[in-house]
Amino acid sequence: MSTIPSNPLVLVDGSSYLFRAYHSPPHLTNAEGMATGAVYGVVNMLKSLLTQFDPSHIAVIFDAKGPTFRNEMYPDYKAHRPPMPDDLRCQIEPVHNAVKALGLPLICIPGVEADDVIGTIAQQASAEGRAVLISTGDKDMAQLVDENVTLINTMTDVVLDPQGVKDKFGVPPELIIDLLALMGDAADNIPGVPGVGEKTALGLLQGLGSIKDIYNNLDAIAPLGFRGSKTLAKKMIEHKDNAEMSYALATIKLDVETGVTLDDLAITATNVDDLAELYQKMGFKRWLAALVGGADATKHVYAGKAVKSTSGDSASDSSEDAVSVVVPSTIDRSNYETILTQADFDRWLEKLQNADLFALDTETTSLNYMQAELVGLSFAVAEGEAAYLPVAHDYIDAPEQLDRDHVLASLKALLEDDNAKKLGQNLKYDASVLANYGIKLAGIAYDTMIESYVYNSVATRHDMDSLAYKYLGHTIISFEEIAGKGKKQLTFNQIELEQASPYAAEDADVTLRLHNVLWPKIEAEPSLVTLFNEVELPLVNILSGVERQGVLIEKSKLDAQSVELGNRMLELEAQAHEIAEQPFNLSSPKQLQEILFVKMELPVIKKTPKGAPSTAEEVLQELALNYPLPKLILEYRSLSKLKSTYTDKLPTLIEEKTGRVHTSYHQAVTATGRLSSSDPNLQNIPVRAGEGRRIRQAFIPETGYKYVAVDYSQIELRIMAHLSQDIGLLTAFSEGKDIHSATAAEVFSVDLADVTTDQRRSAKAINFGLIYGMSAFGLGRQLNVPQKEAKHYMARYFERYPGVLTYMDDTRKVAKDKGYVETLSGRRLYLPEINARNKMRQMAAERAAINAPMQGTASDIIKKAMINVAGWMETVETDSIRMLMQVHDELVFEIKEQHVDAYVEKIKELMAAAMSLDVPLLAEAGVGDNWDEAH
Repeated sequence: MSTIPSNPLVLVDGSSYLFRAYHSPPHLTNAEGMATGAVYGVVNMLKSLLTQFDPSHIAVIFDAKGPTFRNEMYPDYKAHRPPMPDDLRCQIEPVHNAVKALGLPLICIPGVEADDVIGTIAQQASAEGRAVLISTGDKDMAQLVDENVTLINTMTDVVLDPQGVKDKFGVPPELIIDLLALMGDAADNIPGVPGVGEKTALGLLQGLGSIKDIYNNLDAIAPLGFRGSKTLAKKMIEHKDNAEMSYALATIKLDVETGVTLDDLAITATNVDDLAELYQKMGFKRWLAALVGGADATKHVYAGKAVKSTSGDSASDSSEDAVSVVVPSTIDRSNYETILTQADFDRWLEKLQNADLFALDTETTSLNYMQAELVGLSFAVAEGEAAYLPVAHDYIDAPEQLDRDHVLASLKALLEDDNAKKLGQNLKYDASVLANYGIKLAGIAYDTMIESYVYNSVATRHDMDSLAYKYLGHTIISFEEIAGKGKKQLTFNQIELEQASPYAAEDADVTLRLHNVLWPKIEAEPSLVTLFNEVELPLVNILSGVERQGVLIEKSKLDAQSVELGNRMLELEAQAHEIAEQPFNLSSPKQLQEILFVKMELPVIKKTPKGAPSTAEEVLQELALNYPLPKLILEYRSLSKLKSTYTDKLPTLIEEKTGRVHTSYHQAVTATGRLSSSDPNLQNIPVRAGEGRRIRQAFIPETGYKYVAVDYSQIELRIMAHLSQDIGLLTAFSEGKDIHSATAAEVFSVDLADVTTDQRRSAKAINFGLIYGMSAFGLGRQLNVPQKEAKHYMARYFERYPGVLTYMDDTRKVAKDKGYVETLSGRRLYLPEINARNKMRQMAAERAAINAPMQGTASDIIKKAMINVAGWMETVETDSIRMLMQVHDELVFEIKEQHVDAYVEKIKELMAAAMSLDVPLLAEAGVGDNWDEAH
């Protein structure tokens, strides 16, 4: 095996690296949808090379733009190659920037190829007795190998010294040019000698020597005895020009005027600023964190100062941070304070009272806002000016702490003062925790989680860790660093102040820094300021109140349903075993694959990424149309999910002190602005299936109250009518027609009175399918009709509602041009893959572009309705009405029985007035003794 001398001069075939990286996974894109996989791959390979060989001198050589001397010699040289893909071309500049930022000399010389530059430098170094290592996958470079020059293919770890070249190619390095000239090179379109392949070329070279020797001894070819040798001399004479030209084309030039000496190829220091800027733009978060924290993780951080970028197209410029990058500065945690004395507390209280804005964060014992106990508070009044106020740490030998009750009593007026402006990260949680201590947090002016979400909902996750990475380039102290992991993880009250204080103070400081970066971005777009101030921010306290109110659950009903579901699952299991003629685990995909596709030989509809037959739900649904076992499996899965997620789990979530179940609503999760909920998820309880409705029957009001559910009627279709301005849709809604029947009448060319139930059902599928960008294939599957028939229905729909088609076409164009679409409230919904080269991803983004303005506007409407209703609720009799849940387009209340009629009418009125559309917004209400009855 070849031995590589220590500290060789490393010459990297950058163009080879570039193409290898482009064609290898992962195929990455950044937040703006720009391809970044080649940049990632090249940098990764360079890092690996530097780690492996630790050279002091290196050069990374790339092909320059434009033709070379070989194209002048032979116009067809490489002419068959397709043009460079756009998503690779756009990565060349970032790759070059990365190389230079890493401190590696980069060479790119017009008129010659990278091979020629590498050959020239390698020969110069070899002549001086310097060991050279060429990193490439190009076989042409084997001609450069000598006693000092070695090749390495880092993809295969194959190292070629002179003997290695001979072993691999059958000839020594000095005959590689001759080999290529004879057999040609399809990759470069070098013609070679017609009829001479690799075996024939090797026979000639091994038998006679170089091409020059061959032409000097043409009579010696026939006696060589390999196949075709007797007639080969004639071919060689006939195609001598080809052989000579091919030899010239294959010869690496060794006298390029490079303008560099070997001393110029010394590695220089990494430019951390430039490299961090590049990593951030490319979205390489892990590398950015490692780079920033490399020398001293406590001192490297990004302050978030924006500078103009010179790259990016119009779509990505308007999309996100393509127009600004973050430049480094330093956070010094050493200035953080720990407030332990009354004097320090008084001083900080005065600071907070005099501040125009201060950041606030709470540290607690639990993420469950109903169970969390306050351990401490942190504040920041300016960047770097932050403090932690511990009030309930309980470890042994703790320093003196201020009393929690005393601290909260002293802070209560400030925290409840609407004129004292506060800033936080997910302040809904802090508001709920403080509410447990009788403090109603007021003066919430900003929330960085919501700022990030309003600015761009899909650019990143909106937790503090992710935001600090993206907008500050900073790795914050993680909770696991100070508390540990797993079962032994400490709660915050158990953490020593030496660790707890910097962690907590940093949270407040970083929150303030994030606001200073994010708010100017929002201020630049007045519609986003309005969305933030009038829709999202007012919901913070409203949602906190809804969560803490909770819902009353009739435990006995759920317990009984769990038993029944369990029994039904046993029955289904027995039936499945009987059909399969053997027992098996219905929850095991592997065993199900064996039964369905091996034993029963059912058709394979779809395969998993590893090539196994898929047992996904959509596959089973298709198989269930013709086979009984998949149908049983689907029912079993459905019941199992209901049982584990709801009937078994909900009773365990009842809070002891309230007797109610308390969910958590999330404002910054979905791309379109919809709220989501978790622990438990109250938005996914099935409403159509009987078992799902039974679960809703366990949601009951307190004695003396009724359940009231008010939801919007066909809100997204009404928004479509408004957005598209289609006369047919506007007229149907304005005249109060049943929109699905009206659509059926148009699509099936029948009178409205003659529309059948099946026709209305089909029209409903068409109406909603088009909103979600469904294709003719998808619609055909849903209606169980041939694709051709579904396509006909869609064509008829667009004939009758041409405004809808125009809206869809226009929306696609706007999305492609801007990189985002907007709701009627100005919420921006970014589509990073709207211009992706991958057609499937682009089409998915187009479907999202069509649906997002409708779903997003519907989200804005229900949020405004919640704000309107919550404001009105403050004016009526205390505790006469409680807002319990928000589920998609529905608000659920508990209302005292004597107020139901009057309150329902008022709620419907307020919800209908949430936004002005060109068609009526219609809210419908249901009343009952449980959620199912009210829905």
